[in-house]
Amino acid sequence: MKKAISLTLLSFLFILVLHAQHSVARLWNDAVLDAIRSDFARPTVHARNLFHTSVAMYEAWAVYSETGDTYLLGKTLHGFNCLFTGAPPPQDVKAAQEEAISFAVYRIMRHRFANSPGKAALFSEIDGLMDSLGYDRSNVSINYKCGPAEMGNYIAAQIIAYGLQDGSNEAGAYQNKFYKPVNPPLVVQVPGNPNVLDLNRWQPLTLDQIIDQSGNPVSGNTQTSLSPEWGGVLPFSLQPSDAKIYQRDGHAYWVYHDPGPPPQLDTEAVGGLSEEYKWGHELVSVWSSQLDPSDGVLWDISPASIGNIQDYPTGIVGLRDFYDLLGGGDTSPGHALNPKTGQPYQPQIVPRGDYARVLAEFWADGPTSETPPGHWFTILNYVSDNPLLVKKMRGQGPVLDDLEWDVKAYFALGGAMHDVAITAWGIKGWYDSSRPVTALRGMAELGQSSDPNLPNYHPGGLQLIPGYVELIQPGDTLQGPNGFFVGEVKVLAWQGPNFVDNPGTDVAGVGWILAKNWWSFQRPTFVTPPFAGYISGHSTYSRAGAEVLTALTGDPFFPGGMGEFFCKKNEFLVFEDGPSLDLTLQWATYRDASDQCSLSRIWGGIHPPFDDMPGRLIGREIGVSAFDFAEQYFNGEKPEFVQPANVDIYPNPTTGSIQILTELEGKIPTRVFSGDGRTVISTELEFCDKQAFLDLSGLSNGVYMIVGFEGKKGRAFEEKVILVGK
Repeated sequence: MKKAISLTLLSFLFILVLHAQHSVARLWNDAVLDAIRSDFARPTVHARNLFHTSVAMYEAWAVYSETGDTYLLGKTLHGFNCLFTGAPPPQDVKAAQEEAISFAVYRIMRHRFANSPGKAALFSEIDGLMDSLGYDRSNVSINYKCGPAEMGNYIAAQIIAYGLQDGSNEAGAYQNKFYKPVNPPLVVQVPGNPNVLDLNRWQPLTLDQIIDQSGNPVSGNTQTSLSPEWGGVLPFSLQPSDAKIYQRDGHAYWVYHDPGPPPQLDTEAVGGLSEEYKWGHELVSVWSSQLDPSDGVLWDISPASIGNIQDYPTGIVGLRDFYDLLGGGDTSPGHALNPKTGQPYQPQIVPRGDYARVLAEFWADGPTSETPPGHWFTILNYVSDNPLLVKKMRGQGPVLDDLEWDVKAYFALGGAMHDVAITAWGIKGWYDSSRPVTALRGMAELGQSSDPNLPNYHPGGLQLIPGYVELIQPGDTLQGPNGFFVGEVKVLAWQGPNFVDNPGTDVAGVGWILAKNWWSFQRPTFVTPPFAGYISGHSTYSRAGAEVLTALTGDPFFPGGMGEFFCKKNEFLVFEDGPSLDLTLQWATYRDASDQCSLSRIWGGIHPPFDDMPGRLIGREIGVSAFDFAEQYFNGEKPEFVQPANVDIYPNPTTGSIQILTELEGKIPTRVFSGDGRTVISTELEFCDKQAFLDLSGLSNGVYMIVGFEGKKGRAFEEKVILVGK
């Protein structure tokens, strides 16, 4: 017993220390990020979880604030009606906000992570957090008029109900309803890609074992596409005018911010955009040859030399001028001075191979990481913790306290990440494009397309690039027994996980390999994500996140003009040894960080440039729009709280017609809501002599809510009625 008391006391003291440093909203956001790290790696699902928990925090704050309008409470959102008549003002506003936030997020987390592989430790963590904050977890009432705990429970219940009808198929464990891949799986341990049917379409991978990017083993050894139907999920700031609805096999695919199709490989003729398909995927292979820290190439990776891109290509044609095919990286000029200090940025000279490997792994978000949308929440928290940051909305106006800053920041960023998931995965689902491992191995299977007079010619094959993509000649170390592989295509590339026996000490290195054996710079249990490539989710998430942080702080630069992440020598990399020296990733601006994330996916073998660039451009639009959309709630007119009038309904239960008795007189707009929140009757009742009549005979049996409205003052009355006997 003494040990249990001691542990509880230590936990309580630990929470007190954290609470002194951070707001309750931050404590719960950290808990959500912990939950994501121990759950299956599902960026779409977790973008939604981050959004919904952020909405819960914002609602619990806004409902008790003097300013700010609610997003869900008392509103009709995408046809979902959240009944709410307001709550009496509490004596201690901040205490009420903190309690409501805690109950709301706690309930959502218990619901959303009930099937998580890490739920035992997670539930212990959040139970302990509730206990240490002094809240009664056994209070499950949703009567929000009784107090903040009940308010939090009600907010959670409404968000959960909204989520069950938002198109995500949460009730079906987020499984696909109709999408099927056109290609048979690629067995990665077998050379080539002999069974692929269409090199322009996504292909699942078959691995010896699948371990997702959160480090969780996945049942089966063949990938299932994640969220190709996610474009149909209800959004935050996305508007119907942003969307196109396509049909395939009788099913609808919603595509917001449609970028048009990626380049397509033509296997019958050379020329046109087919060459951009080859160039883009071969650039991935060439950059794979840059993953050797011992090749003697040194780069300055400080903001003095990297970042500060002002213009991006808006079409496929401009990509060749933006990305450096043979040298790696892009056209960024860097920053002449740190605008916060007025001094030049200090150079940081490191091997290019270390920088590229660290960049690929840092932004890959795994294992034990929080997926790309969660990564931008950690960046937001890192920025918020910086003592140089002044917490003013858009850098202007009054300084906000930590709680108000956090709930508003999470609400805006969560909305942006949710909209990115819907947009990027809607595009992925419709265009269904291949990944580099499919494309490179498949083109290598066909041959070379540079010269019909050379061996192994095929118009859909790889383009030869001297020093990087060549034909195997007699006497080559790769010629095989009796010259079996002579005339086939070889590439200079990262040699793959088969060259790593001990990840703690071994480096695969770069060398000439059969192009049919090309690997992405990833774990052998992962190789490439289980969904289509076009467009890059990382690029879209990151640019949207960068735009939200820029708008939120009113400054494109990190506080002090520098954001940093330290990577220790021979400890940071996971699936091979490295880096070969200590290095620090550095970014002057949020957009610089986003741009480095985008390049990381090319060095990691995950995306060609034509996946990346549309993601950056679309993410920029989403981030700006999402913040503007969120801001209207921050500045909204706060409705006056009015206690609804007493009302009696007779008979109740009823078989049809009811009499409504109240103190009101005159015309009152009235709605009848079904149990799932849908409006089933919308009318205007005439109250005369304190009574009105309403016919419900056209409805089926069930429980309904009758609500009268009174302008901006909210609900005039509300009462449940039960319809029976039909």
